[in-house]
Amino acid sequence: MTTLDLSIIGIYFLVVLTVGLVYSRYKKETPRSYFLAGRNLSWFIIGLSMFAANISSEHLVGLAGYGASRGFAVGNIEWLAIPFLMLLGWFFAPLFLKTGIFTVPEFLGKRYNNKIRLYLSGISIIAYVLTKISVSLFAVGLILKAVLGWDIYTSALVMMVITGVYTIIGGMRAVMFTSTIQVFFLLAGSIILTLFGLQEVGGISTLHAQLPQDYFTIFKPFSDPDFPWTGILFGAPILAIWYWCTDQYIVQHILCAKNIEAARGGTLLTGFLKILPMFIMVLPGLIAAVIYPGVRGDEAYATLLTGSLLPAGLKGLVLAGVLAALMSSLAASFISTSTLFTMDFYRHFKPDAPDRKLVLVGHLSTIAMVAVGILWIPVVRLLNSHIYLHLQSIQAYISPPIAAVFLLGITWKRAGSKGAFTALIIGGILGTLRLILEWMDKTVHFQSNLIQLYLQINFLHFAVLLFGISVAVVIAVSVLETAPSPHRIREFLIPWDQYSFKTKKIEFTSPAPIGNKKSQLLSIALLLVLIGLWRIFS
Repeated sequence: MTTLDLSIIGIYFLVVLTVGLVYSRYKKETPRSYFLAGRNLSWFIIGLSMFAANISSEHLVGLAGYGASRGFAVGNIEWLAIPFLMLLGWFFAPLFLKTGIFTVPEFLGKRYNNKIRLYLSGISIIAYVLTKISVSLFAVGLILKAVLGWDIYTSALVMMVITGVYTIIGGMRAVMFTSTIQVFFLLAGSIILTLFGLQEVGGISTLHAQLPQDYFTIFKPFSDPDFPWTGILFGAPILAIWYWCTDQYIVQHILCAKNIEAARGGTLLTGFLKILPMFIMVLPGLIAAVIYPGVRGDEAYATLLTGSLLPAGLKGLVLAGVLAALMSSLAASFISTSTLFTMDFYRHFKPDAPDRKLVLVGHLSTIAMVAVGILWIPVVRLLNSHIYLHLQSIQAYISPPIAAVFLLGITWKRAGSKGAFTALIIGGILGTLRLILEWMDKTVHFQSNLIQLYLQINFLHFAVLLFGISVAVVIAVSVLETAPSPHRIREFLIPWDQYSFKTKKIEFTSPAPIGNKKSQLLSIALLLVLIGLWRIFS
């Protein structure tokens, strides 16, 4: 790293902190202003910040690492986000905005009961530590160790403290606007690395000539150990429903929208941006496999960055993009956890707490989350290679019961609270058991054929199995319990008769810059692009 590279990184930190502190000056006396940025943000801010929150350092490291090992197949997970972002914008966002919720567990708590609300909030907070924070810190630690020589403790501590400062002070508004700036650093760095890499190897034709043909096929056979086509077709959508449509980490951005059209426009913008990871995050892995034939897994991205590929200055810009990816995701984790704890736990036990007290608890819980993240750093070092695959597998063990309870809750008026809670408990036990046995098997090596059968099910196929069990439990228990009052749950069900492209029955506030007709045309265009890409890479 030259002085010019370090100067660019310094400029990045200065810009982000300045933006974060500037937007921290806005009034934050109420939970609505601190946790939801006053609910007056545009589609442009929502779309960019949601993409920035989604793309963290484990995407840059993990997608490139898998690309170097096995090619483009992993990028299919990124493209599958697009139809579910459209579901969020067209069908689920209206429900969330109409009910005036702060959190998704609050929504499901009102649909079912408070026991489910507290359970889901607790699971979400634990999941953020196990997946988002730990994996992101591990990924950026790999890069900063290779580039700057920092150990994982130093890199994690610096990133968490800097990100924590503007998140604690500024709340959701500071997080949203800093993420908007960070996404440009992220995209610029990724595009630059890809273009220089392609120039170095001699273009796409050279990649085709020097790599196995199956590197360029995204649909793998049923026997594929990671991404079989059956898992992609049936299992990955379950993870996508949970992540894009029910996870507070993502949905909180939608809850900041000034109206339904702003929310819908934000999801469409994020959908178009999700086309890019295949070409600017997975493709560098293929490039690394050609330039450095001995590169292994998650070392690919750091190897490209530390080699002679990039000239002085651009290396610093690419590293700034990596830091932007990490910090935007950390900030989203901090503020979503703070919101869950304050609005679902603290307000539940202190229903008469004044607004200023709730905001204070929000500040304190964000500080606590930063502290927990720092204490968790030693565990981060235990993670293995292929971190993106590791992240997807954990989500496959967590998401199916939640997705089942959510989907049945908004589509089936007979779904009851006992059925939902029973499914969450049984599904949670089965998913946790798979995760624990998977970790233990690395050292114990179970001899039982039954345990090995349980462990050998592909994680996406396991998600299908777990989702099916969860749906069956919800239905079986619900038909045995007293049906919920139709009047009480009406506003939490999708009003299918109101969803028409020819009418405008769903109007909460005045139209945003992207009107209803434009949203329809953009949605159609986005689907056509996605179908075209699937045909090209199938």
